[in-house]
Parts: sequence; C-alpha cells; structure tokens
Amino acid sequence: MDTSMEAKPVREENVIVLDYLEHGYPFDQTTVKTPIVQALGTDHLTILELIPKKGVALQPNQKVYIGEGKREEIHHIKGKIPAEKLTATARNSLQDAIEEVVTAQESRFVEFFNKAQPLSMRMHQLELLPGVGKKHMWEVLNARKEKPFESFEDIKERVKLLPDPKQLIVKRILSEIEGKEKYRVFAN
Repeated sequence: MDTSMEAKPVREENVIVLDYLEHGYPFDQTTVKTPIVQALGTDHLTILELIPKKGVALQPNQKVYIGEGKREEIHHIKGKIPAEKLTATARNSLQDAIEEVVTAQESRFVEFFNKAQPLSMRMHQLELLPGVGKKHMWEVLNARKEKPFESFEDIKERVKLLPDPKQLIVKRILSEIEGKEKYRVFAN
C-alpha cells in the first residue's frame, strides 16, 4: 500500500511553557506524583501536556524543543489536552504565548489576509475573525487586489477602521483553542 498519500500526524517541534507543576496536579490521587508541563506548540498551536526530565525546572514563557531530536528538558510528550484542563497559571499565560507566536510568525498570519477565500456563498474566511463583517471584508479584499499585504502595520494603514489585525488573529486563535469555534483556521 502506498503510504505517501496518508496524512502524517501533526507534530510540534517547539513549545512555549504555560505552566510547570513540579509535584504534578494537586487533584491527582496517585502516590508517585510526576512533574507536569502544560505548553503551547508554536507550529500548530496545540496545547500539550509534557513530562520533564528529572531535575529540570521550567518557567512559564520559556521556549522548549520537543521535536524528534535530542531533547534537553522534556522526557516525553504525554499528549494533547483540552483548554478546560489548563491550570489558572497556564490560562493566564496562554494569551501572551499566542501573541508571542503571532509576532514571531507575522508573515504566516499576514498571508491569511492575502489568501483567505470564501467558505460558502454567504461566508468568507475573513469574517471568521472577531469584529470583521462584510464591510471590513470587502475593504481587505479590495486593498489586497492592489498589492498583497506585507505586515500587520501595512494592513492597518491600508484598511481604515479595521480593528488591530494582530489582535484579531490572537483572539481568533484563543477562541479556537477554547473550543468555541465551528471552523478551525489556525489552531490544531
């Protein structure tokens, strides 16, 4: 059987630590408590639960490699977790981590404004962003016809009255991670 057409599992290479629980979850009743790391993947925006190596302490907002190569801080990936399982500290760190990813990968998210397509006869991908209605959608579409957007600042300058494009993306990603959205555009 040809496996080249099969979908490869989505894997994160790097994460941003949201919370580090040195003694595991407080509600865990097992006698041996394992340290836990809750983190946000920087490629697919997946929330993961990780097990650190012995003697490793991590801080919120720390960037950590979890790819296939040699890992310095992480022993293994326990798996994906839903947003409801995030600790209060992780929830508080989540928006900052998302903003960090969006800032670091600005061109990837600006490309969304350049390439967004209709979802149906009545709905466009741009309208999935909070605060973007038909009027803003048409302004974005007309502005990108002239020339593609180059940055969030470029979008702000060329599309008048559009809310901050970076914050639109951040809010959308946060909403997708929290499971509030029917369509997933950015988060896995």
